Amino acid sequence: MPEEKKLFLLDAFALIYRAHFAFIKNPRINSKGLNTSAVFGFCNTLLEVLRKENPSHIAVVFDAPAVTTRELEYSAYKANREEMPEDLRKAIPYVKKLIEAFNIPTFMLDGYEADDLIGTLAKKAEKRGFITYMMTPDKDFGQLVSENIFMYRPGRGGNPAEKWGVSEICERFEVDDPIKVIDILGLWGDSVDNIPGIPGIGEKTSKKLIGQYGSVENLIANAHELKGKQQENVINFAEQGLLSKKLATIILDAPIELDDQLCKVEEPDREKILSLFNELEFRALAKRVLGENTAVDIPSSAGTQMDLFSSVADEDNSVELKLKSIEDVKPNYQLVDSEDKRAKLITLLNASKTISFDTETTGVDQHTADLVGLCFSRKKGEGFYVPVPAEHHEAEKVVAEFLPLFVNESIEKVAQNIKYDLTILNRYGVKVKGPLFDTMIAHYLFQPDMKHGMDVLAENYLEYKTISIESLIGKKGKNQRSMRELEPKEVLNYAAEDADITLQLKEIFAVKLKESNNEALFNDIEIPLSKVLAKMEMHGVNLDIEVLSAFSAELDASLIALKETILQHAQVDFNLDSPKQLGEVLFDHLKITDKAKKTKTGQYQTNEETLLKLVSKHPIIQVILDYRSLKKLKSTYVNALPTMVNSKSGRIHTNYMQTVAATGRLSSNNPNLQNIPIRTEKGREIRKAFIPKNDQHVLLAADYSQIELRIIAALSQDPDMISAFRSGTDIHAVTAANVFNVDIDQVTRDQRSTAKMVNFGIIYGISAFGLSQRLNIPRKEAKFIIDSYFETYSRVKEYMDECIDFARKNGYVQTIRNRKRYLKDINSSNAVVRGFAERNAINAPIQGSAADIIKIAMINIDAAMEKEKLNSKMILQVHDELVFDVYNPELNILKDLVKYHMENAVNIDVPLTVEMDTGSNWLEAH
Repeated sequence: MPEEKKLFLLDAFALIYRAHFAFIKNPRINSKGLNTSAVFGFCNTLLEVLRKENPSHIAVVFDAPAVTTRELEYSAYKANREEMPEDLRKAIPYVKKLIEAFNIPTFMLDGYEADDLIGTLAKKAEKRGFITYMMTPDKDFGQLVSENIFMYRPGRGGNPAEKWGVSEICERFEVDDPIKVIDILGLWGDSVDNIPGIPGIGEKTSKKLIGQYGSVENLIANAHELKGKQQENVINFAEQGLLSKKLATIILDAPIELDDQLCKVEEPDREKILSLFNELEFRALAKRVLGENTAVDIPSSAGTQMDLFSSVADEDNSVELKLKSIEDVKPNYQLVDSEDKRAKLITLLNASKTISFDTETTGVDQHTADLVGLCFSRKKGEGFYVPVPAEHHEAEKVVAEFLPLFVNESIEKVAQNIKYDLTILNRYGVKVKGPLFDTMIAHYLFQPDMKHGMDVLAENYLEYKTISIESLIGKKGKNQRSMRELEPKEVLNYAAEDADITLQLKEIFAVKLKESNNEALFNDIEIPLSKVLAKMEMHGVNLDIEVLSAFSAELDASLIALKETILQHAQVDFNLDSPKQLGEVLFDHLKITDKAKKTKTGQYQTNEETLLKLVSKHPIIQVILDYRSLKKLKSTYVNALPTMVNSKSGRIHTNYMQTVAATGRLSSNNPNLQNIPIRTEKGREIRKAFIPKNDQHVLLAADYSQIELRIIAALSQDPDMISAFRSGTDIHAVTAANVFNVDIDQVTRDQRSTAKMVNFGIIYGISAFGLSQRLNIPRKEAKFIIDSYFETYSRVKEYMDECIDFARKNGYVQTIRNRKRYLKDINSSNAVVRGFAERNAINAPIQGSAADIIKIAMINIDAAMEKEKLNSKMILQVHDELVFDVYNPELNILKDLVKYHMENAVNIDVPLTVEMDTGSNWLEAH
């Protein structure tokens, strides 16, 4: 039986654009600042085809830069397209190198688009017995589909790839022959390609008319049968409709030949792939493409080139490029496994001005993991590993020997993610003192958008490949061992290397902190804060599990009632948790709207954004939204929180992260306490479960009032906004009075609510369209409100423009404490990319300054509590709010202390005000 001839033709730019914009909010940036999103995404797409579809032949087709036949026919063709983003333009040569490395041919021909070449090649392939897949997300290719030619739409967002044949195209476009897709596109037009179509005819109408008349030509010939404006438009724009059809027609006779031998799938060129992945820093991808044992070079940030690396031949005689590793540099790593050796080491370390240290433990949870050993380094290439006994009491004795070292305030202590180590050591009786340096935090400050793990940092800044933890204990799973199960000599190189590499990174990062003007932010805020956060995490939060259990039962009853109501509205039984069945009930059965959108898999969209727009259409929608909200509440918080209670302390110990949000905001996980709902009544009920230590304690919640608005008033120096805050007047009422031109005592509740939404929305760059969506008002009215706002607070608009201008000139914006947010796309010629950066240019200084302020307040409050020797504890930070577990006799002292330090954390031109309350649970105190 002859081998199946399966040809894949990839629409290059459609796939490259798709890959680039898939990462638009979180782009992949390597150490040289190159945006590698497009190359990474395109490579994944290519691998999907090669591995899952196993084609016999493949080619990639590009648009030519020259003028095309369509542009000669219609000068406005594609005239409205945004210029290619600079990041994407820089990525194109790398995509082409990738294709070359995979030994895949490319096609491009002046005067023709990729569509035309793919169409021509597909039809020629069909005649030669090929099954052809046109790989593209572009709907225009539907016109080419036949029994042997398919559209292949790559998977995205977890959704699988889709293959559209004749039946799928006919169903999607509601035609009896794929060729009629051309007529539908001719009537409908295409805003992306600037194909005009016929005015007043959209997707739905074009399908209906072509279904009735069969073609654009026949529709025009029978225009007299139409009515009203539609008849007028078809007659008046007949020539435009015919031109649009011509522009939408893919050329099938381009002067290009299909070379079977050239397009045959070949093995990739390992050397080229490794060289390219080395430059792009694709570590994990290299293992996927070339095998788990592949070692990939990662150049340093200084731009080290390939001559730093050695080449070795593997058993298959293929080339493997390697970073420097422990075998290459021959460091001096010593096992310190006796009391005498420990004493000598302590003497050695005590004579140093700076040391690095690390803790080796049985797990990653600092509140439950046991200490396995201590690691130290005092100079490059030197490291010491001190194993400790498994029994906690005996381990404490060994750790106690190092106590004088850890409390020596003349010695600088360096670590990677130092908060973890501080917590572990605290559990063994040691409170570290003296100056601290955290390499992870340092890197976050001058490179906030990059990864901060030590392995990555070593590769990027030291050209060094660290020993992986998996090489010691195995991958996650049943067979993974604990570090405790290993012999000390097995751990030695891994552990000592951690301390050695951390110390080397510190020397580089200290210089970079100074160069980026981040030293004060690092030393005065982030490092002191890490100590405060460690204390908060160690104390934890008391949780009333019985309250959550009762609430869970209450939610069950509510969910049952809501489900019954939904089924009554639907008048049909269905699985409410199935998006597919829900969509069919809403849009096919109840016919709530005839404008329902579908996902790429053909299902109706039933996400929250879609349903919110339909709330007024049918009472079932709000009930569905309520049902979903309660179900998420139950699974994410009510049922999950009790499982996170520490078995030893009986409390919840979250992990606060300083190096995640680029704005400087803290985030938390295990559990995520930052996202506990507050806006809905049921969501607020969860806070009832957060309770004081015992009946001798009470919770105190202190919340900054409108801090971001106060910051924008101070930064913009808008006199009217500053005046409102200084006088203590309700800022939302003042805004409403000015925007709606009424006296402040005549402002209605709705007007104040609208003003509040505008006040906060301005910070996030809300548009007239966005405001119209939120308030459910016409866009024209929303524009009037925003324009009126900027007339009222004219300096705010000027300040926003100044932020964008500063970012364009400097590449970053900064907070009141010089925290920088780098905006590499601020000068992009692509409006979408540039707009995203511009919104960040406005928001980052405000949100980042708010983060700086509460961090300063936390540091000062903690210091004051220690000075007063209070038993009360700071236990939670949630955005602009701090929560304290207060010993009752200390309540008044603490309230005064907290209020003073929060309101005086910084000195800006408007007062910072704090709202405080107490309660027997968090909800009462809020």
